[in-house]
Amino acid sequence: MGSGTSPKGSAGGGNATPGNEKNGKAKPEGPVLEDVQTCCGCRFPLLVALLQLLLGIAVAGVAFLMVAISPSLLARETPHWAGIIMCVVSLLGLILFCITRVPDERASVQFIIKLLYFFLCTMGLVISAVVIAFQCYHYALINSYSCKEMVEDCMCTLDPEDPIARKFTYRGVTDCSAIKSTLPMYYLLQMVLNLAQAIVCLVGAFLIWKHRYQVFFAGLQTGSPSAQNWQKV
Repeated sequence: MGSGTSPKGSAGGGNATPGNEKNGKAKPEGPVLEDVQTCCGCRFPLLVALLQLLLGIAVAGVAFLMVAISPSLLARETPHWAGIIMCVVSLLGLILFCITRVPDERASVQFIIKLLYFFLCTMGLVISAVVIAFQCYHYALINSYSCKEMVEDCMCTLDPEDPIARKFTYRGVTDCSAIKSTLPMYYLLQMVLNLAQAIVCLVGAFLIWKHRYQVFFAGLQTGSPSAQNWQKV
């Protein structure tokens, strides 16, 4: 009788162990695969691209308003080009958000778009810094102006007592208050918008860099798809 009960007990124990393993390992299998699919940044921050688009439109819009004050303003004083470039960067970011990502990044189109987006974000950061420098210079310069109306133009100079001092003529401006008050306000607005634009570009470039060099596929399936067969490489 002892020999009869022993095999029965061992058989019962053998049946319980596979059942527990089956029930315990069926659930972790799904999350592991999901982490592998999402660890390479398949959820691109759409908010960054949208902010770039809004800031680009705002910078270009303010620049065109500045041109409406006087057509003689230089291109460096009305940085509509910075806003247009930022709109292009944002559209590329929106395209990147809509692309299906491959965890091991073997898609050449995906890699090229990421590289181009990183390059344009870096270039947008530099351009925004250049625009801020120009706007600061012109803001300080225009606050030192002494202006007077001449027919349909507004002529300004840094030193009205100096006959050979450099003169700045703003054509189509019949009221010099637009130069002394309205234009500096636009310069300040451009500084703020381009500063925000530079920060967003920095965030976008950092996200692409982090996705490429800090988040990577760290598992290799060597056998069955169970969770224990993922080995670190």
